[in-house]
Amino acid sequence: MSGVGILSAIIIGIFAGWIAEKIMKRNHGLFTNLLVGLVGALIGSFIANLINFPFSGFIGSLLVSTIGAVLLLALLGLIRRK
Repeated sequence: MSGVGILSAIIIGIFAGWIAEKIMKRNHGLFTNLLVGLVGALIGSFIANLINFPFSGFIGSLLVSTIGAVLLLALLGLIRRK
């Protein structure tokens, strides 16, 4: 998460996890949303850097983190089905 502090990263992680939870029609708690959002931020920023997608600030970090969190939940859903 480029250009944000630790408190902003936590808030973005919670929001990104919550948004991903709603998109994927899941039901998690606050702590799980935070974990999903923060791991999603790592995944999303890795992918964004691979494709040279510039992002910074709150909105850019939220977008990239949400995309990463949705991908994480989708991958976990595929693994659980097997």
